[in-house]
Amino acid sequence: MKLVLDPYMQRHLTLPEIARTVSGYGFDGIELSPRADFLDWWVMPRATSQRIRDFKAALRDHGTELSTLQPMYRWSSPIEEERQIAMRYWKRAIEIASEMECPLMVSEFGRGTSPERSAGLPPGVATPETCEAAFWRSMDDLVPVLERAGITLSLEPHPEDWVETFHPAIDIIRNIGSDAVRMSYIVPHTFFYGEDMAAMLREAADILVHIRVADTFDHRKSSELRYIVNPPGARVRVHQHLDIGQGEIDWTAFFDTLAEIRFDGVLSSCVFAWEERAEDSSRFMLETMRRELNKRRLI
Repeated sequence: MKLVLDPYMQRHLTLPEIARTVSGYGFDGIELSPRADFLDWWVMPRATSQRIRDFKAALRDHGTELSTLQPMYRWSSPIEEERQIAMRYWKRAIEIASEMECPLMVSEFGRGTSPERSAGLPPGVATPETCEAAFWRSMDDLVPVLERAGITLSLEPHPEDWVETFHPAIDIIRNIGSDAVRMSYIVPHTFFYGEDMAAMLREAADILVHIRVADTFDHRKSSELRYIVNPPGARVRVHQHLDIGQGEIDWTAFFDTLAEIRFDGVLSSCVFAWEERAEDSSRFMLETMRRELNKRRLI
């Protein structure tokens, strides 16, 4: 198992500084989410040849690795021109992952029917059905590229996507029918996914390669008014990525289930809430994950 850090809270650092910092915390590697100087949101990768060389050298010098890389492109757009653009960006991102010797890419299903995810599309064009159809076209294009590159893509349902829940996401991933496409479980999205975290982890066990770890509150409580938003009942997807123990995830059940299924993939600390105490939060998360995994003889 690899214990890695998403250094979003340290994003002001350069990539070589990220390598030094994450190694200094004691993590096994880096989970690189979108950032403007490498893979930015929705646009052609910004990773220049020199930047790739410098980042690789820093990883080598500090004895760490790029464990996962997260592209975010509109590959589920029902506008074919936009989808084709996303395919071009995706193929370059796969090349970069290969250059960085990164074996695992993680991403979301992309697009959706919310105002945020359907921005720029004509009204009514983005429906779950049109987005899913575009997604399958993109799988036809990308799966052979991933297989040739020897890179695994791990997919997660995400709030505001055309698929937000564990079901049907797991069925869609299984029906892709390739060992190159696997599943991520995002713990702070648990209360969007479904009712039973342990049951979902068990069901996904054979295709689960990547888990993001952070705490959150259960938005379903108090008549779905768990969060203070104005106006009350607004259709938003509020959730936090907090330190373990600061929310309402059942962590005993989580780690017990990891032991039950003998999870041996990537476990990523993915806290966003505490930028003013980024180092303390990161070190706490690593210490807590290690302690709980050691208790269960998973590491």
